[in-house]
Amino acid sequence: MRIRPVGAHALLLDCDDPDQVEVWRAELWHRRAAGELAAVEIVPAARTVLLDGVPDPDRAAALVAGWTPQPTDAATSAGGAAAEVEVPVAYDGADLPVVAGHWGVDVPEVVARLTGTRFRVAFCGFAPGFAYLTGLPQEWAVPRLATPRPRVPAGSVALAGPYAGIYPGASPGGWLLVGRTGLTLFDVTADPPARLAPGTRVRLAATA
Repeated sequence: MRIRPVGAHALLLDCDDPDQVEVWRAELWHRRAAGELAAVEIVPAARTVLLDGVPDPDRAAALVAGWTPQPTDAATSAGGAAAEVEVPVAYDGADLPVVAGHWGVDVPEVVARLTGTRFRVAFCGFAPGFAYLTGLPQEWAVPRLATPRPRVPAGSVALAGPYAGIYPGASPGGWLLVGRTGLTLFDVTADPPARLAPGTRVRLAATA
């Protein structure tokens, strides 16, 4: 892991892989909750963790460099407690046969693999409340559509690369659609607005 200054009051942690991102994300959130780290925002991404709103970046960098994060079971959310969200999914997406072709299995096996996977929110981005879910083996990564759809309905469950995701609102998108859910994932009146925070476990359960 490498630490770089970003502007006057931010640090960027460059991590070796997504697993290291999650370990540092959990460690930094724990340290902030314990009063050992001052940072307004701690934002994980695919290979980095951003610490923004840091009053003294030099002191914070020295502190972080001296910490050894403990292994995590990837089950802690923003509140620091174990969290799991079960998302009810109707597996009727238009691209299920495409995913089955990439995986070399039939559609029922695709559904079985998705419902049997223990997903985790790695980071959020693209749109408010859009969570990138990890947990699928790298060999199950699938390509995005060559031409994105102009409108993907809210609640669409989709795959792209090594990630699964759920569109919180209607938007253009090029991910492969495998199903849909009626669960509200982003609500500006809720606290927090996003239902799925980094570190949260997610189960994509099949509806009857």
